[in-house]
Amino acid sequence: MSLLDRYIVRAIIGSVLLVMSVLLVLGALFVFIDQQDDIGTGHYTALSALWFTLLNLPQQAYELLPITALIGSLLGLGSLARGSEITVIRATGVSIARLAGSVLMAALLLIGAEVLLGEFFAPTLQQAAREQKAFSKLNNVSFGGGSGAWVRDGDLILNVAGQYGERQFGSMQIFELSPQHRLLALGHAQRATAEAKGKWLLGDYTESRFVGDTVATRPPGQRILESNVTAGFLGLAVQDPDQLTSRALWRLISYFKTNALDSREYVFAFWSRIARTAAIAFAVLLAIPFVLGSLRSAGAGTRMMTGLVLGIGFFLLQRLIESGTVVFALNPILLAWIPTLLLATVTLTLLARAR
Repeated sequence: MSLLDRYIVRAIIGSVLLVMSVLLVLGALFVFIDQQDDIGTGHYTALSALWFTLLNLPQQAYELLPITALIGSLLGLGSLARGSEITVIRATGVSIARLAGSVLMAALLLIGAEVLLGEFFAPTLQQAAREQKAFSKLNNVSFGGGSGAWVRDGDLILNVAGQYGERQFGSMQIFELSPQHRLLALGHAQRATAEAKGKWLLGDYTESRFVGDTVATRPPGQRILESNVTAGFLGLAVQDPDQLTSRALWRLISYFKTNALDSREYVFAFWSRIARTAAIAFAVLLAIPFVLGSLRSAGAGTRMMTGLVLGIGFFLLQRLIESGTVVFALNPILLAWIPTLLLATVTLTLLARAR
């Protein structure tokens, strides 16, 4: 790496870290404020809420890195352009391709940071944060691993097979025990929805109740189940695909395909992680045509606003496509790459026209 490469990489990485720090402080503030309603429940204190907020910072950094890479590169290269340093570099015979090569070195460092956050730090720490919060709030509930979420709440043992939304869960099995630990009833619901005040709405619920030497069955219907177990607690074992590592997603995809189940949501999440990581390179490169063109003499505020608009547009497009993947049964791999391909097309087109 030459002196020029180090100088450009340092300018970009420094600006990215600055932008990331500001966004993480704002994000942490919003998360901490959001926890205020839960403070005082069980043993969940203000210190617990602060710890929960800090443990969620790596996940926020992982999600924000593509946007901060774009804003930071605009600010970093923009400051060099505003001080005429880019002009001097170009005047010495450095081509745009050579400049792009230096910028790509910074992009590779950011991609490495994204992989480390997404595969090692963020999922583990976020899981620890959710467990810490759930166990602080629910003192009388125990949690077990295995297939789905196994939870004991007093004389009830619940098993949930899958989660499809913040409050929507898949099939739920309910084992009702007596104080002497004898099985009183066995119930099964095709779906479970978390309601307010510790209640669950069970759909297509059937039950077999053991009375003496007889078994009384209940026809399919709805049931309201009262329990201390919340949707957030059950979600500890049944996680959102966006919060799983690539390795975990690949294992889930293999399992779903082996059992002839619908794996589109997990396929999209897997390829979306890869595409979002690759998008960092194009986000950083996009700064070059801007600082060589209309934003050469613009202030930091203008460059920041430009980066925010482009970054938010990329984020919203990705979320819109994610919804379309599940609702309209479209090809998840193609759709996962569409935002990155659009960003790459715009970036390479503008680079080709840059002078």
